[in-house]
Amino acid sequence: MNVRRSAAVLAATVAIGTATPAVAASPSPSPSLPSGLYGSSDPTYDGVWRQSLALIALYRVHAEPAAAAVDWLAGQQCESGAFPAFRANPAKACDAKLMVDTNSTAAAAQALSAVGGHGAAVTKAVTWLKSVQNKDGGWGYTPGGASDANSTSVVIGALATQNIPVSTIRNGAKSPYDALLTLSLPCAGGGAFAYQPDKKGKLTANADATAAAVVGALGQSMVSVKAGDKKNAACTDAARPTPGDAAANGSAYLAKAVAKDGHLTSALPGSENQPDYGNTADAVVALAARGGTAAATGPLRWLERNSAKWAEQNGPAAYAQLILAAEAGGADPSDFGGTDLVEQLTATGPAPVTASQDDSDTSVWWMVGAGLAAGAGVGFLLSSRNKRKQP
Repeated sequence: MNVRRSAAVLAATVAIGTATPAVAASPSPSPSLPSGLYGSSDPTYDGVWRQSLALIALYRVHAEPAAAAVDWLAGQQCESGAFPAFRANPAKACDAKLMVDTNSTAAAAQALSAVGGHGAAVTKAVTWLKSVQNKDGGWGYTPGGASDANSTSVVIGALATQNIPVSTIRNGAKSPYDALLTLSLPCAGGGAFAYQPDKKGKLTANADATAAAVVGALGQSMVSVKAGDKKNAACTDAARPTPGDAAANGSAYLAKAVAKDGHLTSALPGSENQPDYGNTADAVVALAARGGTAAATGPLRWLERNSAKWAEQNGPAAYAQLILAAEAGGADPSDFGGTDLVEQLTATGPAPVTASQDDSDTSVWWMVGAGLAAGAGVGFLLSSRNKRKQP
């Protein structure tokens, strides 16, 4: 659930099948920004993703977004039910040249489910996702692409919002959980999840994929992740591991990875390791989903002290990730290290509905939000689909 979806990473999708959108080597000029969109940067590669995260984060803190923001997201859907990363001209029907993807579709399904009033659109999106499930039970970023932990996990989240038992969604004999288990490393490999096998079938631990897959293996979504109550213990190999076993091992891996510095790290070729703010936020959610708020205290406190500048530079998706992390870890999103994350997020988009408006304008949304919020806990994870090895 990381906000870094650069053109270089996206283009790598074509070459190596990673879980980010494919783009041409020379992307077209930035489109004019729609009025309902959150953020001021080019939405070509992340418009639906960041809009979805923004709406989910606002739902989690009981803030009603402007109708224009919801309408913009709903208007991105194709007739098939799928969503592209960005659809510049919603008045034009989707065609074969417009690439749709599982991540945008699953995130949008979760967001539209949360805000309510778009049941038909959500049903179409989930139906499309089920139609492109791989034979191993998982999903790749694009239809037919090799399954990866991140894409499979965000689709699990979409299924969960519809109260669909994840284990019943199968292609032949395989469910999404089977796909995640094939990407789970034994304790000798740290108990982490890999993003995908390499060309030789080898699995490499990846913190980004692990943060996503822990929540996915628990069958939860961004909209309503519940804080867990099981202490994060050491990795344990089981003869026949369950999804819960894999989630526990992945959580143990993340706990160890953040123990020293309080954060995950990433590195670009030729540069030193750098704090990875987005994946650290995702790790907070995963740790809390498995072991409760106490399990996420260390990285959450680190984010409170250090993430303000990163969020300001990266915009709505970053603020949304931090809100989800704060919600998961039991912190206050309106006073997160001295920053009001909700205020900062809403400032990037159309003005939200306020209490001063006629109650008739808001009552339906609030009734939906109140009902859904009863079981809410926290956000989910996906991230920069780079395949670099994480600590």
